[in-house]
Amino acid sequence: MIERRGISAGGIVGALVVDAVLVVGFAVVGRMSHAEGLTLAGVWGTAWPFLAGLAVGWAGARAWRHPLAVWPTGVVIWVATLVVGMLLRFAGGQGTAVAFIIVATLTLGLFLVGSRGLATLMRRQPTARR
Repeated sequence: MIERRGISAGGIVGALVVDAVLVVGFAVVGRMSHAEGLTLAGVWGTAWPFLAGLAVGWAGARAWRHPLAVWPTGVVIWVATLVVGMLLRFAGGQGTAVAFIIVATLTLGLFLVGSRGLATLMRRQPTARR
């Protein structure tokens, strides 16, 4: 197994999958809060711009090097996910109201940066003795 600075290849893939699940979760919660359908097509239509932004963020941050780092990895991924997602939504004629941008900024920040902060805290906790 490939080991990179204490994180295995599986850990890197796991971090990417968690990020993607969080972005899709953001889309699902958003659709539910607006009483929109939770069809696969509907969730995909909401999530794909932010998933594209997530990919840009992972590449831009070279997140595979330090996938759980809050800074700069988590912050770069958060900002790229938000900005690219909003630009793609705007280009596609989807809503980019100020209230949505604020909610997306806060929610994606909590999810993408907060999850890394939580992971960092959990990794620093001493292992309980059995």
